[in-house]
Amino acid sequence: MARRVVRRVVLRARARQGYSRVRASFWPLLQAAAAAGAAYLLAGWVFGHAQPFFASIAAWACLGFSFDRDLRKIAEVAFGVTVGLAVGDLVVRLIGSGWWQLSTVLVVAAVVARFVDRGAVLAAQAGTQAIVIVGLPSLTGGPFGRAADAMVGGAVALAFALLTPTDPRRRLRTLGTVATTALATVVEQAATAARGADEDGLEAALVRARAADPALHEFLDRVHSASEQARVTVNRVHREELRRLENQAVLVERAMRSVRVLVRRAPYGLQHASATERGVLADLLDRYAAGVRQLASAIETGQDAVAARGTLTEVARDADPHEAAADWGIQSLVLLLRSPVVDVLEAAGAAPDAARAALHEL
Repeated sequence: MARRVVRRVVLRARARQGYSRVRASFWPLLQAAAAAGAAYLLAGWVFGHAQPFFASIAAWACLGFSFDRDLRKIAEVAFGVTVGLAVGDLVVRLIGSGWWQLSTVLVVAAVVARFVDRGAVLAAQAGTQAIVIVGLPSLTGGPFGRAADAMVGGAVALAFALLTPTDPRRRLRTLGTVATTALATVVEQAATAARGADEDGLEAALVRARAADPALHEFLDRVHSASEQARVTVNRVHREELRRLENQAVLVERAMRSVRVLVRRAPYGLQHASATERGVLADLLDRYAAGVRQLASAIETGQDAVAARGTLTEVARDADPHEAAADWGIQSLVLLLRSPVVDVLEAAGAAPDAARAALHEL
């Protein structure tokens, strides 16, 4: 009975996961299928080929069924398919088909692809399509006929990607929230450890900061790609928010690097500080983390981070190393805090000059 219950629970969980995957990919899947059909129809009409199925293969391979469509990757796949088919056709016409011809065409296709571009996807697609050509050496459509079909399929895929892009902002807001929250969590952990002069806690905060690198880099890479694509797609209407998100990604990543330096130096800076002086530093860190969390909330909703600017401006004004403590170690840590405060203040929408002006002059 217990095994049946467990099996039933597992099956239901897998069914829910499968339904979630289908629902998430249904619209891009329909787009890719429509592009494959359109490419087949267009290649037959343009070149008069009876069965231009490589046009459909190219369109489907380029688009796939994911919302995360990068124009560069689509172009790489399209070119890779075309190169593979062209090289395969040429080799089959010159030396026929067989096991050693297959190895030869793979080498030639991969060399050409790597010479043209650094993208691994391009070389992989070139090799795959070359194998298909050598394995199915029917020479219909004239010289390089299948390569021409693939060019049509790639062009149709690019047209679909340009004219029917998905709105990237929801995904980017989620990535931005995760990355910014990771920064806040690191600062909060460092504040707790600083208050108790806990070196192990500081080391754990440093490990957490390093572990946040993938989230920060994914946010930066995705928003940069979306911003570039918005220049040539109908997502131009979202360019203002995409530029803001791109700027925030750069500044949050920069702030995390500065916080890592602070946390790494903290064990030395706290050695001779009193509990009161450690408390001053911890309070500043906690207030800074609160401002970062307010920024994360603003990114999540796509709203102006006015609350974060207010909180961070107050932190910047109080980040005066001479007023914070008499101990030089605490002063050095407060000095290190000033840079990430300015970065996140700019990410919250403050002008660079205004963000720096909020700091107390040394």
